[in-house]
Amino acid sequence: MARDFHMPTRSVVYGTQAMVATSHPVASLAARDCLAAGGNAIDAAIVASAMLCVVEPQSTGIGGDCFALIRPKGEKIIGFNGSGYAGSKANIDDLLAAGLTEIGINDAKSVTVPGAIDAWHQLLRDYGTLSLGEALKPAQKVASEGFVVLPRVAYDWQSVEPRLVGRAGAEQHLLHAGKAPQAGDLFKFPALAQTLQTIIDKGRDGFYHGDVANDIIDTLDAGDGFLTLEDLADYKGQYVEPIRGHYKGHEVVELPPNGHGVTALILLNILAKFDMSAYAAGSAVRYHIHMEATRFAYALRDKYVADPDFSDVPLAGLLSDEVAQKIADQINVNEKVERHILPELPMSDTIYLAITDKDGNAISFINSTFEHFGSGIVTAKTGIALQCRGAGFSLVKNHPNQIEPRKRPLHTIIPAMLEKDGELLMSFGVMGGSYQPCGHAFFLSNILDYGMDIQQSIDFPRMFMDGERLGVEKTITASLRAELAEKGHDIFERTTPWGGAQAVEMTINKNGERLLKGASDPRKDGIAVGI
Repeated sequence: MARDFHMPTRSVVYGTQAMVATSHPVASLAARDCLAAGGNAIDAAIVASAMLCVVEPQSTGIGGDCFALIRPKGEKIIGFNGSGYAGSKANIDDLLAAGLTEIGINDAKSVTVPGAIDAWHQLLRDYGTLSLGEALKPAQKVASEGFVVLPRVAYDWQSVEPRLVGRAGAEQHLLHAGKAPQAGDLFKFPALAQTLQTIIDKGRDGFYHGDVANDIIDTLDAGDGFLTLEDLADYKGQYVEPIRGHYKGHEVVELPPNGHGVTALILLNILAKFDMSAYAAGSAVRYHIHMEATRFAYALRDKYVADPDFSDVPLAGLLSDEVAQKIADQINVNEKVERHILPELPMSDTIYLAITDKDGNAISFINSTFEHFGSGIVTAKTGIALQCRGAGFSLVKNHPNQIEPRKRPLHTIIPAMLEKDGELLMSFGVMGGSYQPCGHAFFLSNILDYGMDIQQSIDFPRMFMDGERLGVEKTITASLRAELAEKGHDIFERTTPWGGAQAVEMTINKNGERLLKGASDPRKDGIAVGI
């Protein structure tokens, strides 16, 4: 699909040796510099992620988690789960006795072990060429010397200012005179810079042991959090086997639970039962089918997805053709289904970046603290914003995803890759909390059903559920909204767009030469950079 140059959109970025796509220019350029200096894709990903923890702090941080899919040149795709577990003091009976029905995002009880630093350490040790200390140096320098706050970062930061006011650590490290920064302001993180320097000097143990760990636990103890020093000291991220689904002759690769990449695969299985290309890309019928399939896929997620170390997640059943067909049979192209009937299964959750290097190594990588600045709890001495992933647990007794000591919650952040005939075609991801599986399927459908390039697919107007309502971006036309309302959808306009995305595509040009394509979402501040 050719680009209309009258429209205010972006062009795909091209390169022949390497490609970087992140949500912030400073991070993209830091990754590009790493590659130009001889680093590989894994090195560049950690350099970029660490930088994003400084320059896009509302979206990610060293107090959060990460996941990665890596395809070393000539090898199969490898998965890594860098999500942390609940603290040893977690007890569902105590929470229920206190009358709680959920764990609030602002509560110290929502803070799980930050998994990112250990994940960065393991990935660099096993697949990179840099040490963790070397990878953190660019971010440490920027945290110390300061950075210019970009427009989307400023918008998000200001939107959560009320959550930060009156919280000692947050006011100290994230606000100036009680106010969030404006676009164009120079901002510094001196305490975070010192924490990064500690990790540079001492490695991953400088985070999970010693003064940094003590500051984390002291901060959480003040709010009756569940973590202990032993929880931090014992933590290790895990290599995992990716899960796979199929759509239009392509193989979609996601990470297994406790993440919800399986939700994207369920959704694509349902969409495959329809001839989506028979409907225009921007038509009400196309959006309606996608949203109805999404509602079913997410209902299955909520019922079954949990930490597989604690619960038997029935992946084969969830991804079966039988389940997809039974759901597709319930979808009415003319009206919204009011009651989901989930079929019985047959027996048998941010920043995202994508990088590929000159040697053909590729990584699909995502790092997050869940909500803006996570729990809003920031350690006083070390300046770490701690994630609130524990809010993803269920407080329903005996639910597969109920909170338990050292159990990982349902996680929303999911990197992805696309293959065909054993060849890697693309690394991609869509940020945006629970939107991500819906976004993965929408992104792929735009390309495989409608012939869009990766930038056009990212740019295309989005919508997603908010409870029983359907939140649409401002670019969704009034006539389309009216058609969807006629089908039974309760429409409202979002104040912020749905998520953000990056993608790197690997192709061969007409002369048989390697050609890389990059795309970055205009909903964020980022760029793609080719070499």
